[in-house]
Amino acid sequence: MTRSKNSLIFYLALTIIVVDIGLIAFFFINKQFHQQVITGSSRLGSLIDENPQVENSKGNNIKAIIAENQEKVMYIEVDNGGDVVSGSGFLYNTNGDVITNAHVVGDAGEVKVKTYDGHEYIGTVIGRGRDVDVALIRVPGLAGKTPVKISSRKAEVGDPVIALGSPLGLQNTVTTGIISGVGRTFTIPPYEYKDVYQISAPIAHGSSGGPLIDQNTGEVLGINSAGASEGSVGFSIPIGQVLPLVENWSKNPSKSQPNEYAVSAQDQFNEGQSIKDEAIVLIEYFYECINSHDYVSAYALLGSDWQSRISYQNFRDGYLRTKYVSILDIMANEKYNNRVEVIVTIEALEITTEGTERVSQYLCTYEVGYENDQLKILKGEFKKI
Repeated sequence: MTRSKNSLIFYLALTIIVVDIGLIAFFFINKQFHQQVITGSSRLGSLIDENPQVENSKGNNIKAIIAENQEKVMYIEVDNGGDVVSGSGFLYNTNGDVITNAHVVGDAGEVKVKTYDGHEYIGTVIGRGRDVDVALIRVPGLAGKTPVKISSRKAEVGDPVIALGSPLGLQNTVTTGIISGVGRTFTIPPYEYKDVYQISAPIAHGSSGGPLIDQNTGEVLGINSAGASEGSVGFSIPIGQVLPLVENWSKNPSKSQPNEYAVSAQDQFNEGQSIKDEAIVLIEYFYECINSHDYVSAYALLGSDWQSRISYQNFRDGYLRTKYVSILDIMANEKYNNRVEVIVTIEALEITTEGTERVSQYLCTYEVGYENDQLKILKGEFKKI
């Protein structure tokens, strides 16, 4: 009996000791568990964001690009006889030249340009396309300012973009999206839009002429030019498509207005300009029309005898493979009966039948004179150098 009682006491004490050890072990294990951080991973990604600044960094980069470019985007206002038209533009170079759409400036010679910080300037239209919807405005007050950066690459579907402008007159408006299509071609008379970008960034009236910016680099990819009446669909002219034309206008600013040659001989002499000077300007304007693909205006500069020997269609077809023409040298010699011989050396960037580019030089000799009191190109001969 005494032996059984001692055994019971022994087992009871042993049980108490085991329970105490278990409780002590649980306490330390539980404490250690709560002090640990689980950093495992799964097939779906890290359980803990190891770099939480990535998203913020991207957002800050976009904000920096917007801030940097907004000061280079202009609000443009054009007064067409009491009918005020507004649009957008962006600073292209340090000469104070602002790129916009031709349909924004219309036939105006001067426009009002307003910067993001409220400063207003008067700009002169020094170039405008006839069937290409682009124009260039020179604003002396912006000379020396830092221009936008121009992208040298062609955008691709899916590229993220930023559209800046002044839709509905709301200056400094920003929309974002992607390049949702490329190679779009359509006509909004009198302009032809060829191989333009389709974008998902919403644009509206007043956005025209604003820049389309690469969201990754901050460089200008295109000129926002048109929007669909329904849905978030806009269209932007690739900047590389119009750069040769814009550069030519910047180097050779035009002081002309539409129909500048439809004036009488007496009016021209009253302006104190010699017929040689007028003939040179006429030939320069002819090539400006060719570079802007305004073949209708170029053809209209030909005399009636020349037009009788070549149809407009054949004239146009003869220049379709000419991408750009640069005038290397030009001189004029006055001839008999108030006529002028203009000799021009040109360099043409041409597209071959195989689709490659080549540069050719030509020596062109024109005869310029008056026909029905209008200065016309009466004859022309071309020789490849």
